[in-house]
Amino acid sequence: MATKQVPYKIYLSEEEMPKAWYNVKAHMKTEHAPFINPATMQPCTKDDLRPVFCDECIDQELNETDEYIGIPDGIRDFYRTFRPSPLIRAYFLEKLLDTPAEIYYKFEGNNTSGSHKLNSAAAQAYYAKQQGLTSITTETGAGQWGTALAMAAAFFGLHLDVYMVKVSSEQKPYRKEVIRTYGANVIPSPSDTTEAGRKILAAFPGTGGSLGCAISEAVEKAVTTPDCRYVLGSVLDHVLLHQSVIGLESKTALEKYGVTPDIIIGCMGGGSNFGGLIAPYMGERLQGKNNIEFVGVEPASCPSLTRGKFAYDFCDSAKITPLAKMYTLGCGFMPSPNHAGGLRYHGMSPIVSQLYHDGYLRAVAVEQSKVFDAAVMFAKCEGILPAPESSHAIRVAIDEALKCKEEGKKKTILFGLTGTGYFDLAAYKQYNDGTMTDYVPTDADLAKGFATIPDCPVNKGAL
Repeated sequence: MATKQVPYKIYLSEEEMPKAWYNVKAHMKTEHAPFINPATMQPCTKDDLRPVFCDECIDQELNETDEYIGIPDGIRDFYRTFRPSPLIRAYFLEKLLDTPAEIYYKFEGNNTSGSHKLNSAAAQAYYAKQQGLTSITTETGAGQWGTALAMAAAFFGLHLDVYMVKVSSEQKPYRKEVIRTYGANVIPSPSDTTEAGRKILAAFPGTGGSLGCAISEAVEKAVTTPDCRYVLGSVLDHVLLHQSVIGLESKTALEKYGVTPDIIIGCMGGGSNFGGLIAPYMGERLQGKNNIEFVGVEPASCPSLTRGKFAYDFCDSAKITPLAKMYTLGCGFMPSPNHAGGLRYHGMSPIVSQLYHDGYLRAVAVEQSKVFDAAVMFAKCEGILPAPESSHAIRVAIDEALKCKEEGKKKTILFGLTGTGYFDLAAYKQYNDGTMTDYVPTDADLAKGFATIPDCPVNKGAL
């Protein structure tokens, strides 16, 4: 509960922007499961990962001991163009809901890319440039990550190839044009430009693609191109590390007014924004310093936490990446093309997966029509058109606030508003026209994906 009146927007100064990222792994109770080299079935070494990732990102990925990892000045200089981002008290939403709850949201859409993705894009592009690389590759689903990385690549002078999930490239042509405007090359995935893409097209003719497909193509391009590395927008530990600026700024802003959240809510696809939002609070929870409830929200059409298996799986559809221990629907899972937002990855961050497995957070899956109900309600009262991904968190924040009203309890809710929805108007048109449909995979649908999880020694008892 606030000790003094909270303004509608809480701004931090540049001096209050974090000087170090927060590494929640330093306090996790369960030993972090390593990547497994599928060729040897042994834990991956730095040398195993070097052909794919930037050296500094690998060091951060493998760092399980340092609570704080410094942010280089070159990255902080770029951060100053869009950070610190505002934390907003949702007074108008509270009034509309007539709830005793206090609702706050951290708004990460106040940059040209329109989302939180720029936090890690800036870091990974910087490290690639410092390493002397000339180009990078990546995948993108809904397009936020591709846009952010195109901005960062242009800023640091790198060539970028973006493999964009085909259905998204068709649904969001203007997002694709922003990526191209910043100088990046966009390839709808799966494509015939890589061996992985050709194999996927042969196996799934006419497919709209998936993030797993796009990752396969981007990784193949990186390892076959001189002075090139692959960079990833979610899932991996170093990406969650970079996104911890969200949680650190939120904590600093709320502490100015004596506010401690009772519930923290975030949307989940690969887990980067959610992991970054909760990181410093979760670190304190793991040390017994708070009892905050953490809630991750995923789409019912791609329910990796709520209906997935906790097992080692490939991070891509072509099975060329290392195995990661995570909640997964199987690397061969293909999300329904009628799913309008991002959040379509088959697996979940190993960090978020382990915290969920250990009981430190709760997961909720929601249908997209209910998500857009919440998005429109929020847009009308708070004045921001939210991204479909962000609206998953809005949906559950509204549900929790209404629960407070029913129970007569005053709780403080913080959620992550990860970005804006101005490139998602095709989805809003479906909603406004009444043509939007919900798809929830059957057990038989999920079984097809589960069948692609490798039956190997490290998965003994998990399948």
